[in-house]
Amino acid sequence: MSIPIIDTHLHIWDLEKVQYDWLKGNTSLLARTYLAEEVLPSMQEVRVSQAILVQAANTIEETEYMLAVAQKHDWIRGVVGWLPLLDPDATLKQIEIFQKNGLYKNYFKGVRHLIHDEPDEHWLLQPPVLQSLQILADHQLHYEIVGVKASHLKAAIHIAQKIPSLNLMLDHLMNPPISDVHLFPEWNSLMKQISAFPNVYAKISGLGTQVKKGNAWVAADIQSCIEFAIHHFGANRCVCGGDWPVALLASDYKKTMGTYREVLEKILTKEEQEKVFHVNAAQFYVL
Repeated sequence: MSIPIIDTHLHIWDLEKVQYDWLKGNTSLLARTYLAEEVLPSMQEVRVSQAILVQAANTIEETEYMLAVAQKHDWIRGVVGWLPLLDPDATLKQIEIFQKNGLYKNYFKGVRHLIHDEPDEHWLLQPPVLQSLQILADHQLHYEIVGVKASHLKAAIHIAQKIPSLNLMLDHLMNPPISDVHLFPEWNSLMKQISAFPNVYAKISGLGTQVKKGNAWVAADIQSCIEFAIHHFGANRCVCGGDWPVALLASDYKKTMGTYREVLEKILTKEEQEKVFHVNAAQFYVL
């Protein structure tokens, strides 16, 4: 029997309830409502037992929407939401609101901001943002970094060093440039640097879309990136995420999670699989 997985990266959105700026004018298959009920049968098919919802809009409204949905489904165990990090006072106030709400407190696990949509590549290094990140650490909340450029990874290194009490999660392994051999060495070097910080964790997710072969990608296309993550971060600091529905741009949920499982079962011992599939996520997200 295969080991159950905690999917640490699941998106949902209801376009009738929340606005998503990045979806305005989007003509892809993502430009519709995706509810939690839709993905559940596929999760069950590949033995994904629990999930963490991750923000896809820089708004409190979306965070509150995800928190409300989480309370309706026992398999949704946490929410990585959004806070106004440019305003430390507002960030602190909102954390207190969430943590005083008995229902929200159990689900609000961490914070993310769509920094790749910001014109300033160094958005994370602004003094008020750094102050807010320290506030997250003080309240046992983590920060997830979604980055697509080397500058985002360099910012993550700075934060890991400056705020060692803040746990960081690198979403999608910081989008390795699998399809661009010229950019790969810099990603490789920076990821090695950041892996040295014990407060930094790596999320094996979003890799199918990085291959840029549509649905034609296979395990061999992503195995070296996964092996890299396991080698440098260790089996104790890696987790697995499906990135649904964004990953649908490359494949369905069954293929995405099935391929990750195929690679990880090939390179890890059973004890290590349990850590990457389940144990690490339960510990990191305090489930």
